[in-house]
Amino acid sequence: MRILAPDAEAYVESEGVRIHFDVTGTGGPTILLLPTWTVIHKRFWKAQVPYLSRHFRVVTYDGPGNGRSDRPLDSAAYDHDVQVRHALSVLDATGTDHAVVVGLSQGCAWALQLAVEYSDRVLGAILIGPSVAITDGHPVRLAKRDPSDLPASRVPFLKRDPLQHWAKYDTGYWQGHHEDFLWFFFGMCFPEAHSTKQIEDCVAWGLDTTPDVLAAEAQGTRPSRQTVEDWCRAVERPVLAIHGSHDLISPPSRAQRIAELTGGDYVVLEGAGHIPLARDPVRVNLLIRDFARQFHVH
Repeated sequence: MRILAPDAEAYVESEGVRIHFDVTGTGGPTILLLPTWTVIHKRFWKAQVPYLSRHFRVVTYDGPGNGRSDRPLDSAAYDHDVQVRHALSVLDATGTDHAVVVGLSQGCAWALQLAVEYSDRVLGAILIGPSVAITDGHPVRLAKRDPSDLPASRVPFLKRDPLQHWAKYDTGYWQGHHEDFLWFFFGMCFPEAHSTKQIEDCVAWGLDTTPDVLAAEAQGTRPSRQTVEDWCRAVERPVLAIHGSHDLISPPSRAQRIAELTGGDYVVLEGAGHIPLARDPVRVNLLIRDFARQFHVH
């Protein structure tokens, strides 16, 4: 059940793939809520759209591989540059000249590239829990031993025993254990207490796609650390980087580094995991609202 139905919805063909999008609200400016990793679809923004659309025009879309968009098995459909062109196709199809772009995790790389290479279409960028190769990965993911072997200061908030289970982040494992992987991965996304509903939602959305799609997506190209740093140094639009202090997927150092290189603002959400927009939607919604208001034309 949806709290608020979109005002308009349709498909646009982009790079040979049908992309489904929603438009909700009529205020200005437009906020483009980008997709993230193919494992979930645009409903992960469900706690943002009803509130933000009271103040702004909000556009969301399903990236290739999930939701109501096509599910290509050609890895080229998931290449970084192609994902950016999907976003541009949605902007064109919705008649959006420019927008505030908001990305979560993997979607932050697309937001950065849009802000640099298509700056005429971007008013500003908000990056939440950026999962981009601008600093080393999280020690919890990189370690190959039991977490009890790690210094307590490295993982003071770890209440599970996930280290041995990061082997599940593997395309071969997904083929026979798709749902098991989803429960593990989204459990790691939400280290906060009382996150059962959010984990269940994400697992259900993950089951809307297939291991074959995720395997194809995993072969898509990603930007290098040098490329991400170059984008950050070149961006001329306002940037807000938000990161949960207890993110077990991508370390807060990434948002901090992005803010340093872009000259943007850096907000740490104490106690939050990788998807704070689901566990603390009021705080995240207000941060998005306040950032977007600077572009409102009276």
